[in-house]
Amino acid sequence: MTENPFFRASTLAYELPPFAEIRPEHYLPAFERGMAEQLAEIAAITADPAPATVENTLVALERSGMLLRRVRGVFDNHSSADTTPEVDRIDAEISPRLAAHRDAIHLDAALFARVEELHARRAGLDLDPESLRLLERRYTAFVRAGARLGAEQQVRLRGINAELATAASEFRQNVSADSQARALVLDSAEQLAGLSPDAIAAAAENGRALGREGSYVLSLKNFSNQTELASLTDRSVRERLLTASLGRAAGTNGPLAIRMSALRAERARLLGYDTHAAYVVADETAGTVEAVDALLARLVPPAVANARREAAELAKVAAADSVEEIAAHDWAYYSEQVRQSSYQVDSAALRPYFELERVLRDGVFFAANLAYGVSFTERPDLVGYHPDVRVFEVFDADGTALGLFLGDFHARASKRGGAWMDELVTQSGLLGQRPVVYNNLNIAKPAPGEPVLLSWDEVRTLFHEFGHALHGLFSDVRFPYFAGTAVPRDFVEFPSQVNEMWMVWPEVLANYARHHATGEPLPAELVGRIEAAESFGQGFRTVEYLAAALLDWAWHTLPEGQEVADAEEFEAAALAKAGLAVAAVPPRYRTTYFGHIFAGGYSAGYYAYIWSEVLDADTVEWFKDGGRSVRESGEVFRRELLARGDSRDALDSFRAVVGRDPETAPLLARRGLL
Repeated sequence: MTENPFFRASTLAYELPPFAEIRPEHYLPAFERGMAEQLAEIAAITADPAPATVENTLVALERSGMLLRRVRGVFDNHSSADTTPEVDRIDAEISPRLAAHRDAIHLDAALFARVEELHARRAGLDLDPESLRLLERRYTAFVRAGARLGAEQQVRLRGINAELATAASEFRQNVSADSQARALVLDSAEQLAGLSPDAIAAAAENGRALGREGSYVLSLKNFSNQTELASLTDRSVRERLLTASLGRAAGTNGPLAIRMSALRAERARLLGYDTHAAYVVADETAGTVEAVDALLARLVPPAVANARREAAELAKVAAADSVEEIAAHDWAYYSEQVRQSSYQVDSAALRPYFELERVLRDGVFFAANLAYGVSFTERPDLVGYHPDVRVFEVFDADGTALGLFLGDFHARASKRGGAWMDELVTQSGLLGQRPVVYNNLNIAKPAPGEPVLLSWDEVRTLFHEFGHALHGLFSDVRFPYFAGTAVPRDFVEFPSQVNEMWMVWPEVLANYARHHATGEPLPAELVGRIEAAESFGQGFRTVEYLAAALLDWAWHTLPEGQEVADAEEFEAAALAKAGLAVAAVPPRYRTTYFGHIFAGGYSAGYYAYIWSEVLDADTVEWFKDGGRSVRESGEVFRRELLARGDSRDALDSFRAVVGRDPETAPLLARRGLL
């Protein structure tokens, strides 16, 4: 297939993939050739008769696999953001083959021998800091991948990795299919009473797009507590919506979760660790299971106490509706009533002030310019992977071109739930590549001609994901192994969480929060009430999150050989043991649709959000109280942390910004846990 667009480097700006030319039938041939080419490049490294050097071994390894990188970046996005049955079939086929390919590299004895030999004499090699770190990190990666295991153990390891890859693909597709099947279909607008007019119109548009003209469809977002629960006045509709959400993939993914956790426990034992969690955190900033245990255990009691205090407030309001006991489908609704009565904050009434285009340009982009001096120019001449995708060229303060940012903001049936960032081209000084990054969100698309109005949480998500995008765009490393967000899992959420602070930064908020029809600014006194109302909900949000984090932890602290008979029973027991069996606050993700840990990279790592928030809350205080201008602080944060990727120890980068080790007090204050 000489016409396959993956077989050559793109000639478009910044090597943006030529999406207009790419078709599903190009993927498998490109994967197959890409894997073959990289194995040939590895064979050339190991066949080199010259003694191993950083240049002929590690740098050569960094240069390998260019075709595979091109196709992998595009396919991973296609399978998540705009999948089809054909793409799903390719995913199911290629996932275990890619796992086998990774093993073929990491378990190549001759390649590891060269890396090990270099590592043994690293002190005398006179390497620059980034090259030395590449040697140390690559060596660690080989060892953690099983390079020291015996032949029989490596055979079993390969089998485990292939089975896990297949299971992850199946888990992901099960969640996607059942989420679509369980979308709540309603016959009349009256059943949506309480939603804003634009949200009702979006539900009607969603019904039309899904082939249900005349119906109103609420598609499920990837987390448990659907956002509409805060507004729907019909209690039975709320119950139906939450029931649909909580029951996703229960029949298919429960057994898969049991099998995957057992395989991970077996692999951890093979590699010398007591549990999968111990294996994971050994290479994270947390370092030990005990460190994670200590943080989570410290947070649970005050978080549950906060939630119970909130529940008492909700019960007072619910009594007026003759609701005797707050159920899970009631919590968000009566929380909204408390916000309106106690704080005079009406979430639905806020939406007209948060129109997507204005939030993006006058909020997200404006904040990036304020802190870092960058600017954005839309490039309609560059084609994205879907008609909804917009392409922006990013420029530094001095006019230097940095890379491309792609924004894909709207929900559709072919896109998985949630929000995420990833890269199509990774920055590298070695390869002469500048970054091409993208954000995916799931904002409901309104009827044609209507404005796209965001909730407060959707505004936060937009700022959050753009924080990841900046991490990729500002990357300034030599080796692609270290670029952008390729940092420890319990550090990667830190920069994106810091970026959330700009949504309420006075200068930024005043610039974007304006009524889409009148242009009137968001009333200044309302901002303080919003923040007070946010504090009221911290008990719920913290318990919801901790329940998911400790559920992940329970699955992945299982030792090898400990059998689980039923996933739902295991989940209930785990939450009870953790002190988080709060019936009215279900986990943010239940086991059977917890894609982060069973179909993504967060297994034994969902604690990362709260671990990163320790750094985030501390850094926000540094931004506020440092005696520097926003621009000066932004330059320090960019130069010492965002640009560094993983080219030095993550916590060293934090210390280079803040000037000390992290402290937990700002997080505890933010979460109301002091």
